[in-house]
Amino acid sequence: MNKAELISQIQQKQSYLCVGLDTDLDKIPKFLLEFEDPIFEFNKRIIDATKDYAVAYKPNIAFYEALGAKGWGSLQKTVEYIPEEIFTIADAKRGDIGNTSKLYAKAFFENMNFDSITVAPYMGKDSVTPFLEFEGKWVILLAHTSNPGSNDFQLMTNREHDTAFYEEVINKSRQWAGADELMFVVGATRADKIEQIRKIAPDNFFLVPGVGAQGGSLEEVSKYGMNEDCGLLVNSSRGIIYASQGEDFAEAAGREAKALQQQMKQYLKVYKAV
Repeated sequence: MNKAELISQIQQKQSYLCVGLDTDLDKIPKFLLEFEDPIFEFNKRIIDATKDYAVAYKPNIAFYEALGAKGWGSLQKTVEYIPEEIFTIADAKRGDIGNTSKLYAKAFFENMNFDSITVAPYMGKDSVTPFLEFEGKWVILLAHTSNPGSNDFQLMTNREHDTAFYEEVINKSRQWAGADELMFVVGATRADKIEQIRKIAPDNFFLVPGVGAQGGSLEEVSKYGMNEDCGLLVNSSRGIIYASQGEDFAEAAGREAKALQQQMKQYLKVYKAV
């Protein structure tokens, strides 16, 4: 999916919602365990209930690969079930050098046909550029995340330039690819940094986790992170997919997704740069 197609989805749905499919066998409604593939059955119903409000889906790969071959099968079926016009993100946080990265890219871009993949940048250019060789695919680079341990490295200062490590990552990686194939992960609980990062990367899309269960503010993310294309994919996982533990879980997920979409519709009017 190219940038224009993604923007078109945002405009049509008046939404920049990404639904995280962090599907856990221990958390899904128990009646689904009677199905041959409970993970896929859960995901299918969540997708059916939220597809009118979501512009992206983000399966967290760990939840699937932990189940072995069966989990990979559930993931493949899930990706194939997602409507073609909706952006797909493999939240895999891969990152290795040379042929290893290229094989990761082949796995997720060619075999599973994801539109994008999250990548850890610690090993530098030759761990990222193999993912950029695939036309029409995106790299979503970890920049400034919201977990407590992010302070261990991401806020370390380059004394020569008086810049934090995450700023160095953004500045350097923008030399490797344009805003039509490179996004950045920016945590919602770091709203004070989003405005600053937007100045560094004015045209790139941000994938923003942490709204909802993790306490991030959708309004602050929208106010400080939005650009003229919207430039945001705001992820909600637990707050949507586990909105109910009963047989009405899909309907509850749909209500939560719609509520976020309605807020986003208002913020697009108020904060979208024109």
